[in-house]
Order: sequence, then C-alpha cells, then structure tokens
Amino acid sequence: PLGTHERFIGFLIEHFGGNFPLWLAPVQAMVLPVSDKVIDYAHQVVQSLKHAGIRARLNDRADKIGSKIRQAEMEKINVMLIVGEKEAKDNTVSVRRRFEGDTGAESLDNVKDQLLNEIKDRRLTHRKKT
Repeated sequence: PLGTHERFIGFLIEHFGGNFPLWLAPVQAMVLPVSDKVIDYAHQVVQSLKHAGIRARLNDRADKIGSKIRQAEMEKINVMLIVGEKEAKDNTVSVRRRFEGDTGAESLDNVKDQLLNEIKDRRLTHRKKT
C-alpha cells in the first residue's frame, strides 16, 4: 500500500501535470551551450548554480540550439540558460523562461539571485511577464 508521502507526491504530479513551480521542479535550470566552443563556460555556469543550491543540469549534446530548447521545453524545464561566445566573454547568460520566452542576457550573479529568491518564495504559480 502507498504511504502518505507517496500519495502526496502523486497528488502533486497530477495537480501540476508535471509543470512544477520552480522551487519544486527536479531540474530548476538547464544550461544550453550554443556550441562546443563554450562548453567549459557552460560547465562553470552549472557548477556556480549548483554551488548556490540551485538544481542545474547541462545539455552538452551536439544538437543545434533549437533542438536543445525544444527538448528542455518537452522536459518542462522552467529556466533555460543559453550560453554562446558573447555570453562567455561577458560572463552572462541568455535567459529563456518556459512561460515567458527569451528575457534577454543577464549577469550570472543576477540570475542566481533571481532564481534563489523565486525558490525561497515557494510560489505555487509560475512567474508572469512584467
């Protein structure tokens, strides 16, 4: 028989349909490098996010960036951080949110602070465009 925790997890999955709010998502951010030239920077971004306590993953497959974005959307990833040569040079990331689309380039520290605040707030709804 299922215990209380298992039933509760089942309820959450059914309620959100897999579209978990950021704080509850198994992967809170996915880093998507545009090419192999920036893979080292992409690894640095993932490590920086993980060090801050953010559950981050790297998609380092040799696919085109459009394919990586589609895959992340199918996996219902809330925040995609796209890195190319310009972002690596400027120490920034291009932020793409699942329900907002591309929100532009920002410093990695700023993005970490935003994500940590959203995670801390534990909202049950997704962030709306402002």
